[in-house]
Amino acid sequence: MARYLVTGASGFIGSNLAVHLSQKNEVTGLCNSTPGSQDNLRDFKGKFIKGDIRAFDYPSLGRFDAIFHQAAVTDTTVTDDSLMHSTNVLAFVKILEYAKSTECRKVVYASSAATYGKGKVPMSEKDVPAPANIYGESKVEMEKAAKRFAAMSPEMSLVGLRYFNVYGPQETHKMHAASMIYQLYKQISSGKAPRVFKWGEQFRDFIYVKDVVLANLKALEFPERGAYAFNVGTGIPTSFNQVIEVLNSALRASKPTDFFDNPYDFYQDQTQADMDYSQKVLKFRCQFSPEAGIRDYVTILKTN
Repeated sequence: MARYLVTGASGFIGSNLAVHLSQKNEVTGLCNSTPGSQDNLRDFKGKFIKGDIRAFDYPSLGRFDAIFHQAAVTDTTVTDDSLMHSTNVLAFVKILEYAKSTECRKVVYASSAATYGKGKVPMSEKDVPAPANIYGESKVEMEKAAKRFAAMSPEMSLVGLRYFNVYGPQETHKMHAASMIYQLYKQISSGKAPRVFKWGEQFRDFIYVKDVVLANLKALEFPERGAYAFNVGTGIPTSFNQVIEVLNSALRASKPTDFFDNPYDFYQDQTQADMDYSQKVLKFRCQFSPEAGIRDYVTILKTN
C-alpha cells in the first residue's frame, strides 16, 4: 500500500484529494486549521494531523511515496507579503528539502492560473508570468524554487499544477472566497436574483474539483524527472451569464439577473487555459464539461 502526505487536507481541494487517495492508500493529512474539516473529511480513511506547514517537524512522519502539497494562503486579497511568502514559498522549500532527505522523489504541488495575471487568453505555459497580486507572485516563486531544486536534485519529479477557477463540493467553508458558481447557486437557490458585474459576459475557465483530483493523479503517474508546470482547466471559456443559465435550469428558477457596476480597476475579465501541453505531456483531459460539472455540483448541494 502506497503512503502519501497531503497538506491542506481539510481545505477545499486538499480534502477532495485526501478522501479519494485514502480509499486505497495510507494517507496522512496535514492542515493548520480545521474549518469545515469535520464535514470535508467525514469520508477520509487516513490520519489527520493539525500543524503549521511553516514549522512542522516533517521527519517525524517518516517517508512517503509522494507528497501532494495543497496548503497555502489562497485568499488573493491578502496584502501581507511576509505572511504570503513564508506560507506559500518558504514552507514549500521546507517540504522539498524534507522530500529529498527521505528519498521521496515525487512532489505534486498547487500552483495557480494567477501566475498569468491579466494576460491574454488562452493562457499557455509558454507565456511569461505576469502576476497581478502577491498571491500570484508567490506561485511564480514556488515554480522557480521547484526548478532550482530539480536542477540540484535530478532524481526528483516536481509537478506544479496551475489551477484555474476551481469549484465543487467541500468549498462552502471558504465563504466569500468560494467559487462564483457557489455564490450564484446560493443566491438563486434562496430565491434571490443572481448578481454579477455588468453585463455578465466576463468569462472564466471553470474546472470541477473532481477533475482537479484527476489532474493530481495524472501528476502522480507522470514519469519524467525534473520540474514541470501544467495548466489545469477545461480550456472552455464560460461566461457568468452562461453559469446563471445552467443554474436557473438546474434549479428551475427564472429570476432576472441583477447587473451592477464593477468598482475594481484590477478586475480580471477573462481566464482560459490553453490545454494542449497538459493533454499531450501530462495526458490530462477533463471528464466534466462546465455544464455537466455545474449540474453534478447542484445535485450534491441540493442533497446536502
